[in-house]
Amino acid sequence: MEPDFIAFLIVCPLAFLAGLLDSIAGGGGLIAVPAYLFAGVPIHFALGTNKLSACAGVLVASWRYYKNKCVDLALCIPSIIAALVGSALGTSLTLSVDEKYLQYLLVIILPITAFYVFKKKHFNPPVFSLSRIRTVFYCIAISFIIGGYDGFFGPGAGTFLLLLYCGLAKIDPRIAAGNSKVVNLSSNLSALVLFLYNGRVLIPLGISAALFSIAGAYIGSGLVIHKGTKIIRTAILIVLALLFVKVAYDILFKG
Repeated sequence: MEPDFIAFLIVCPLAFLAGLLDSIAGGGGLIAVPAYLFAGVPIHFALGTNKLSACAGVLVASWRYYKNKCVDLALCIPSIIAALVGSALGTSLTLSVDEKYLQYLLVIILPITAFYVFKKKHFNPPVFSLSRIRTVFYCIAISFIIGGYDGFFGPGAGTFLLLLYCGLAKIDPRIAAGNSKVVNLSSNLSALVLFLYNGRVLIPLGISAALFSIAGAYIGSGLVIHKGTKIIRTAILIVLALLFVKVAYDILFKG
């Protein structure tokens, strides 16, 4: 199919917002995928084309975090492997388990998570750090579990990575933001390859949206790097609210 000019007008500005939000706290797909659908793009093409634009934005955000020493590669490498293994297992689970069970669970988890973030006034560096071995272990476990979630269901995976890297692994919020982008990039790239192989990517629309996503990601990552971590808290609350609305809508109206 060939998208019309209106589709570009709808998707591109929202791809910018998605790239901006995703580079700070994850969850860009909660904005971008509905934008593609609203523009009349069929669901599988919407998911595939979004992977193209999202990968471009995440790549730029990852590069900017790395350039500004906000990525711990020693933690990223095992985390990427764990996330990819978890994603593969999560994808296989979709064949045997109804995702509604996870949706019902999220309706309970998301308000609790939002309350925790709301009460946590600042995402400051942790007052104490774990041993390096424990940090690596926690990052691998977190990446495996959230990778499984990403393969099984997906929305908000980057946000959950960021929250758990900060809260459980006790990583500095800037490093957690950078690491979550790098880990997310690996899973997004693997999904993009599959969508491209199956011809489910609208290249012209995807490239145009990618340019806007890159601009949003560049600005968003810069806000975290230069303006501190207060913006992370606000962005996470926005993502959690969007995810709650999506899950509630799916349960109530998609049966």
